[in-house]
Amino acid sequence: MKALEDLVALLTRLPGVGRKSALRMAYYLLKADPRYAESLAGHIAVLQQQIKFCSICGSYTETDPCDVCGNPQRNRNLVCVVEQPQDVITIEASKEFQGLYHVLGGLLSPLDGIGPDRLRIVSLLQRIRQSRLTGAVIEEVVIATNPTVEGDTTALYLKKVLEPEGIRVTRLATGIPVGGDLEYADRLTLARSFRGRQPL
Repeated sequence: MKALEDLVALLTRLPGVGRKSALRMAYYLLKADPRYAESLAGHIAVLQQQIKFCSICGSYTETDPCDVCGNPQRNRNLVCVVEQPQDVITIEASKEFQGLYHVLGGLLSPLDGIGPDRLRIVSLLQRIRQSRLTGAVIEEVVIATNPTVEGDTTALYLKKVLEPEGIRVTRLATGIPVGGDLEYADRLTLARSFRGRQPL
């Protein structure tokens, strides 16, 4: 059945979907209400037409600027730098951060040929400089890249680039997760936990 095999081949290109999962999805769609299958296909077809990048922060949005950048209640003195647009959604779900965002679109990775010119670092500097003209001066940049070699490299590079601008550069704390056991924590996580300890 070529139609089924073609669909399975396309589904296995999705992240985290193997052949068995793809087959299960394909068989589900075969048994599902035809209106559901048509609706799903229609939404997939227009997804990239309706969702675009915010011209200010680079996050996913249906309107430009996005809801965060367009919200006058957000703290415009604080910008959180993240790797990908989906990181904005994750941080927003915590309801802890009330500032603005800036999406880099990746991390520095010289081995993969990704240098500073491939990321949205220049536009971050432009936002900082532009903020001085508008009166809502960006005073702090929180770097929220993942605690990996590439994430740490990117954070250090951003610190070097941003400090001459005279703004405070901070990094998200890393350490033992809530509900985690010490015996399962690796040495690097434990070391970071000790360095980032807080008074009770």
